[in-house]
Parts: sequence; C-alpha cells; structure tokens
Amino acid sequence: MKAKNISLVLIDFVLLSLAILLAFRIRFPDFAALPNFLAFKKYFVFFILIKICSYYLFGLYGGIWRYAGLSEAFSVLYAVTAGTLASISFIFFTQVPFVFKMPLVPRSVILIDWFFNLLFIGSVRFVPRIRKDLWLKPASVAKRLLIVGAGDTGELVIREIARHPELGYKPVGFIDDDPEKRGRRIHNLKVLGTRENIPSIVAREGINEVIIAISSAPGKVIREIVNYCQKAKVELKIVPEIPKILQGGVFFADLRSVKPEDLLGREMVEINSDDARNFLQNKVILVTGAGGSIGSEICRQVSGFGPARLIMLDHNENDVYFIEIDLKRNYPVLQFRTVIGDIKDPMQLESVFSELKPQVVFHAAAHKHVPLLEENPSSAIKNNVLGTLNLVRASELHGVESFVLISTDKAVNPTSVMGASKRIAEMIVQAKSRGNRTKFMAVRFGNVIGSSGSVVQLFKKQIEEGGPVTVTDPDVVRYFMTVREASQLVIQAGSIGSGGEIFILDMGEQMRIADLARNLITLSGLEVGKDISIKFTGLRPGEKKYEELLHDKERDRATRHQKIFITQPESIDSEKLWKDIEEFEQLSGRMDDAGIVKKIKEMIPIYTPDKKWGL
Repeated sequence: MKAKNISLVLIDFVLLSLAILLAFRIRFPDFAALPNFLAFKKYFVFFILIKICSYYLFGLYGGIWRYAGLSEAFSVLYAVTAGTLASISFIFFTQVPFVFKMPLVPRSVILIDWFFNLLFIGSVRFVPRIRKDLWLKPASVAKRLLIVGAGDTGELVIREIARHPELGYKPVGFIDDDPEKRGRRIHNLKVLGTRENIPSIVAREGINEVIIAISSAPGKVIREIVNYCQKAKVELKIVPEIPKILQGGVFFADLRSVKPEDLLGREMVEINSDDARNFLQNKVILVTGAGGSIGSEICRQVSGFGPARLIMLDHNENDVYFIEIDLKRNYPVLQFRTVIGDIKDPMQLESVFSELKPQVVFHAAAHKHVPLLEENPSSAIKNNVLGTLNLVRASELHGVESFVLISTDKAVNPTSVMGASKRIAEMIVQAKSRGNRTKFMAVRFGNVIGSSGSVVQLFKKQIEEGGPVTVTDPDVVRYFMTVREASQLVIQAGSIGSGGEIFILDMGEQMRIADLARNLITLSGLEVGKDISIKFTGLRPGEKKYEELLHDKERDRATRHQKIFITQPESIDSEKLWKDIEEFEQLSGRMDDAGIVKKIKEMIPIYTPDKKWGL
C-alpha cells in the first residue's frame, strides 16, 4: 500500500475511534453506560479494523479524490454502512453465550456512530475536491462567462469549468428563451434573461465571453445570438458537438469560435449506413470532379464503406493530389486510382471504363460559376452537357450499375446558362434511364457553404483585405448546406434510387446573403459599417433573387429518408432531345455562343437569356 494510503488509514483509525467515543458520550452524557463501554473495550480494535477493511473493499483507499463526485459519495455511503453492519455483527456473535447477554452497544449508539463515521470519512475524502473547487479558482484573471442555454449542455459547461479551474473562467449566469426557466438556478447560477437581453446583461455583469451551449440550435437562433453579441462587443464561442463530448473528447480543448456552418444550424444528418454499405462495399467507384469540394468529400465518405477500388478523375492535378494524400493517410488499405483527365474526352473515358470497370459513378465534375458561364455558353455546354453525355454513354456501354449526377437548384426554372446546362444534363440522365440496366439518377441541391467557389470564401477574402464586402442585392436569398451533409445525402440517394429519379435534398430555410455577410464580419471580430462596409453591386447576368427546388410542373414525394425527396418531373421527348444534343455539338464546335443561347431558349422556354444576345 502506498504511503499516502497508509496515512489515510491512520487518519481513519483516529476518526473512527473518536466517532464511537462521541456516540457513547452523546447517548449517555452522565456516564451511565460506563460499564457497557468498559466491557466493549476488548472489541474496540476489532470494531475499527473491520470498518477499515470494509472501506478498503469499497475502494476508499484507491481513488483520486480531487475529482470526487456523486458516484464517490455513494461509495462512501455504502462502505460506511457495510462497515458498521459488519463490525456490529462481529461483536454480537462473539459474545458467549450471546443469546442471554444484553448487547454491549445500544442501537442508538450504533446509529450515532454510523452518522459520525459518514461525516468524518466523507469529509476527509472530499476535502481535496472542495479545495480544488473553492480555494484554487483564479480570481483576478478569471473571465466572466455568460452561458447561452440552460439545458443539459449548459449544465455540462458548468461542470467542466468546475473540474478545470486552471481555465480561468468564472460563470456568471445563463441565458435561455424558455420563460419557465427565467430566474431559476443551475449549480447556483441564475437564468438572467433571454437572448434579446444579452447586450444589457453583458454591460451590467461585466461579461468577457459568451458561450453558446445549445444542442442543435437552429441557424436563425445562432445568427441572432451573433448579432446581439456584436452589439455588446463581447467575444463569442460555441461548444463542440455533444456526441464528441460523450465519446471522451476534451471539452474546452474543442471549444471554438462560431464558424459559417454554425449559422446554418442544420441538424446532423443520420444516413442509413446499411443502405450505403450495401451500395458501395466491394464495388469499384468512380468520382468525377474528385478534387472539388463535393467530389473530394464524396471520396472521403465512400472510402469509409470499404469499396473494392476508388477511381478519382479530375482535370485539376493539384486538387486531386491533395485528396490523394488525405486518403492515403486516413485509409491506408484503400485501393484507389487517380486519373488526370477530362470528361470532354470520350476516348479517355473509354480507356478508363474499359480498364478499371467502375460499377458506381458519382458525376460531380461541372462548371458552376454563373457569371463566368454567361460569358462562355460554349464552355458550359461542352462541359456540363456534352461531358455528361460522354459519361452517360460510357456508363451505359460498360454496364455501370448506378450513375448519380450532382445537379443544382439553379437548374429549376433556369435564368442562367449554367442553370440551363445542368437542367439539360438532368434531362439526359432521365432520358437514358428508360429501359436501361444502368440506374441513372440525379441529385439536386443548393449552395454548399465553405466550398471553394462559395460566396463565403469570397466574403472571407474581402474581409481579410479590409473590405468592402460585395453583395449583389439586399434581398437575395440562397439555400445552403454543408459539404459533408450534401455528400452524405448524395450517397444515400444513390443507394435508394431505382433509376430515372431526380432527388431533392431538404435544404431547410433560405438565408439572406446580406445577413450572411454581416455575420461573417462580426465573427471576424469586426464591426459592420465601422471596420468593414457592405457594398451592393446589383444582380449579375443570369442571377435570381431567390432559388427554387422544383420546376413549375414538378411535384415531389417523400422517400424513406426524411431529408430526401423525389420529383415527379414532366415527360421528356427523347428523340427530340438527342437531336438537340447533336445541334449543341455542332454549335459548340464552332464556338457559336449566340446560337447556343438561342437553342437553350428553344429547349427550355422559361429560360430568359441576357439582353445582349438579342433574344
């Protein structure tokens, strides 16, 4: 036994001796029980040692008591109770003949002794915890902390701060919108008000930092809290995800600033792993545009389901090189092949399909920038339409099992060349799905926050350069989702598709771009209008004020996944579609941009081209 534990045993021996003496003295203040006590003396040492043995068996000499909590308190209670029962049983059964003798220790003395045992033994063990919680907290340097969310996560924040006084936090109170919690206390800290009261509470209480401790908070709530903290000019952070904490993550090591993804407030996606595994495991998977934001994340997600081989195709060697390094590090046994190529090259695609024989294709390669494609219709058609057709034909010829096109909400009632080109790609996929053994399908969703081409990246760059942050129109709204969520849902949609569907991902609420710009400025620790200005530049050619997920003639229906829906699209004249595609080949071959725009208008009457084309 360690020297520290031996010292604790000696302390316990002294305290237990004192407890029994006090018990006799309190029960018999006039020493009327002195004969009983003198008769009890020969049992005294055994009485104490049996209790100490009981404490040893219950682990009271092996704990790190500076971290003691409720479970340790129950251990003390059980040990003391068991020790008392064992010691009294020993004395009772060692009296000869015990049937005819009066008990040496009255029942009242036993109860009083038990109480003092509990008090003394518990106090000795909990002194390190009390000292840690009350005496070692930094005072002058402590950050005064306001916690948003008086629920389970908020309570967890308080407990973590109590466990780690070296962090230098002093919790002052809670913020919560539940009126029933107003004025109530958690760990003796009061719920001071709602999120609208943050500025006044920060000023009144001298708050240095605000922590958002709300599990799966809606994006609107996060954005409002950011705005209130910006008004109060106070630092804002957010707790990590609860599952990460419960898995043993270091809570405050993961405490971080609010990120753009938090402004969406989207719940974690729960995909059906069995469906995805059956779809991907031991299959050869081809991902086009593998170096892009969506393509690279699909590669990461696919790799976790044990494919036989992953083929990554991209024309940008730098981007695909970095995803290759990432996969080698995280999936060392994964077999993969990197192809530097172009979907516009049908001969190269034929070589890839013939040699590597993909069974599932995720087609994420596309030109996506609306203003750039308005100036370059030929490039949009070559890549987004003819490139898709090349892949579709190769997949059909080589018996691919499933083909998933990554589409966009801009394909719905398109007002841009980019949106129109993606709509035509959807039409190709739907037309090819009829009577084909390959299951062709498309997945349609909106903007991906944090992607390489996202407006968020533009705003961040403009903020770093000192502004202004440029927004096209104060009323422009867009759908957003995270890269990880979009990629997971694409895989899930592919796993449940039977061919011909256009899947629509649940995008939640549309976000005002001007509000996103303001929030990003605030999250950078700057003030809108003072440090960074916002400049409205007007809608660019092809842009809408808002996006849609369904065409005028489309309706949607639910799938077995709550965040995925299926459109019921209008019928497509396949024969006419192939003739139109042939004409696109001719027009793009001679770079006839005006002719391409005219052809798009003919194919998609709702499309309104830019005035410069004279249509």
